[in-house]
Amino acid sequence: MRIISGRWKGRRIQAPPGDTVRPTYDRVRESWMSIVHPILPDARVLDLCAGSGALGLESLSRGAAECDFVEQSLKVMKVLQGNLEALGGHPGATIHRDDAVQFAQTLPAGAYDIAFADPPYASDIAQQLAEQWLAVPFASVFAIEHSSAVTLPAIGDTRRYGITALTFFRTSS
Repeated sequence: MRIISGRWKGRRIQAPPGDTVRPTYDRVRESWMSIVHPILPDARVLDLCAGSGALGLESLSRGAAECDFVEQSLKVMKVLQGNLEALGGHPGATIHRDDAVQFAQTLPAGAYDIAFADPPYASDIAQQLAEQWLAVPFASVFAIEHSSAVTLPAIGDTRRYGITALTFFRTSS
């Protein structure tokens, strides 16, 4: 995997070994970033179910001011820490070892400009996170990667890329 654009463009990052983490394909990540690009500079970003950290690292590379990475697995979190260190670190990067849904439940409305979530397809975490955002919109834009076979609440704008879908939720402001 590589960082697609920005200050770390072309730099390689590692994916956790095994099949517990499904890294986002470059093409899908580029689509994600193209959609949020207008609000990315100086943004406060949240990367839920961070895995390798590819989404948050890509955001920081493209000018986000800060990113909170949330990853539950200690093994996966160590890979994320290694990726951040290999890129030279970032003063606005913070890694939290926590359950993504529980973390989201603690957030006030408007805590972030952009939030990403890439939960395991075989779980109902995407639905839980969407419901939490609908109850308390913790980011102006919330984007969730999920199986294209899953339908999230209709208020979201869904884009399909083969077996993968991205659903974007936006506040009205």
